[in-house]
Amino acid sequence: MKHSSSFRCAPVSRTALAPRFALWALLLAGAGTLHGCGGSDANAQVLSAEQAQAVRRGAQATPWGRPYSNMPDIVPPNVRADAYAPLTEAQKGPAIDPVKGYRIDNLGGGVYAVGDGSYSTMFVVSDAGVILVDAPPALGAKILSAIQEVANGARIVALVYSHAHLDHIGYASEVAKTNPGMQIVAHEETRKKLLFSSATRPLPTRTFDTQDVDFPLVVGNQTLQLRYPGPNHDLGNIGIYHPGQKVLMLVDVVYPGWMMWRRMGLAADIPGYYALVKSMNARWDFDRLVAGHFQPGTKSDVITQLEFMTDLHDAVTEAIATVPYANDALNAADVKNPWAATRDWTDRLTNHCVNKVSLKWASRLAAYDVWIYEQCEALEQSIRIDGPSLK
Repeated sequence: MKHSSSFRCAPVSRTALAPRFALWALLLAGAGTLHGCGGSDANAQVLSAEQAQAVRRGAQATPWGRPYSNMPDIVPPNVRADAYAPLTEAQKGPAIDPVKGYRIDNLGGGVYAVGDGSYSTMFVVSDAGVILVDAPPALGAKILSAIQEVANGARIVALVYSHAHLDHIGYASEVAKTNPGMQIVAHEETRKKLLFSSATRPLPTRTFDTQDVDFPLVVGNQTLQLRYPGPNHDLGNIGIYHPGQKVLMLVDVVYPGWMMWRRMGLAADIPGYYALVKSMNARWDFDRLVAGHFQPGTKSDVITQLEFMTDLHDAVTEAIATVPYANDALNAADVKNPWAATRDWTDRLTNHCVNKVSLKWASRLAAYDVWIYEQCEALEQSIRIDGPSLK
């Protein structure tokens, strides 16, 4: 069978498999339904011309049905052929009050985490006002409600930016409107990025430019230690540490109980990202981790993610060393197209990685099947361009 450039190969029938194991049918078939056709072709097929035309007309013509009503000729990458694996009750995390739309976790000593099941942040109540860390627009006014629920009448006197990304600080301008005179604290790298930003993210009023040195933020009887560990998820992405309660807030680095967000959390520096996950348990003496997403975690969540990232790195390294560039199944015309030939090879590298890590990890991380292909793909690119992230 020749590799189709416009449509993914179809999987073998898996009607007897439970939805939880739908991914396994795709992997074991080797058909690459979610990403390319680099595996064995024995049980796969390409769409006929009639089927392809039917897809363009919007008919349910493919053997597995179309996940999108406006499916184009060039299929979106990593399309899931059926439902994603369901979350277990434990993976769903603590219940969220359906009326308030948020949950407050009292971490002790005036330190609180607030989240909606997807985004999370932290605030600290002092005798001189409240320190808020980040202002995700997904939480929006719920942050202010949570603070008033805990410390009625208290003003926010300091807002700390973990990093520059809009999804974590895009509500900052609204916080500033109701808290005039509030100082905004961030790393200098974050300030530089925000020079080209929108009005929803006011520029910091106070910055520091050190690396691997604690910068103390003191408000009344509370102290936070801010530290930039070097490039990681984003330039300027800092750890915010409360030494009294041993609480660390480090955003978009570790995802407690969950698969990382797509493409290694969209890390600006994948080797730096690996270095931080590998070292963070030694860098900070923390008991609780506020990660910017999902429920608070612990050092064990860091250990679990590092184990997964190590297995991922090993799988990609093995793929690059063992999967040949040439592919006899590639269309003859595509062999002369270096972009198409390289895409075919990197697809097969990705498939090798997914097959290698899935037996161990598919049931251990929530939403594993949502982003596993993108993790393998991003790491494959990083190792080939940046070099290995683990020695």
